[in-house]
Amino acid sequence: MRNSLRLLSICCFLLFCNGNEGFAQRIKVRNLEKYDKQWIHFGFLLGYNTTDFRITKADDFYRSDSVLTLEADGKAGFNLGIIANLHLTNNLDLRFVPDLAFSQRDLIYKMTTKIGATDVIIKKVESTFLEFPLELKFKSNRVNNYRFYVTGGFKYMIDLVSQAKVENQEELVKLDDRDFGYIIGVGMDLYLPLFKFAPEIKMFQGIPNVLATDPAVYTTSISALKSRIFTFSLTFE
Repeated sequence: MRNSLRLLSICCFLLFCNGNEGFAQRIKVRNLEKYDKQWIHFGFLLGYNTTDFRITKADDFYRSDSVLTLEADGKAGFNLGIIANLHLTNNLDLRFVPDLAFSQRDLIYKMTTKIGATDVIIKKVESTFLEFPLELKFKSNRVNNYRFYVTGGFKYMIDLVSQAKVENQEELVKLDDRDFGYIIGVGMDLYLPLFKFAPEIKMFQGIPNVLATDPAVYTTSISALKSRIFTFSLTFE
């Protein structure tokens, strides 16, 4: 996670420093010369995500006799999506990038057993999200066959496998099926002879508490769960 944030900072620095084109070697052939003059274009993305929780523990957590410690462990998942890009200015685009994301987050409980020993219990929280992000893409001036960019926007998500309404399942940690929050990211457009390719990194931070109300011990020890997702994507446009 720290490495991802460091890379975000480095790419942002490069974005605003690349106005000086003297460091770039001159390329005789500029690929897709008329590409940026199109007012709308489409594409698709393939992504790798790491989904995690920000945990707020219950006020009486440290007075509990059963749950000793609690932490989240983000797991890897993947994304498949489509891209619709609307050209606004030479340095600004509006993008709608709906996708399907498969993810998993583990909640790791260290608990006291009935005989006074300790035990580690892992609760897997699996999600399949339909994601609807709306983003603004701020682009640097094109240098030869590439340009840097940053993105920012809002994303709404629907969890297709949420178990929030499942009854009589005390062993589950239930999450609401809706979530939303803000996204920020960085990337680099590479103009190839036949299409534009871009690697990018994004961070999503959920705003609402997605923990569903439930009397189970695994839930009552938590005050709030908020989603946090890092995604590395390859886009083809």
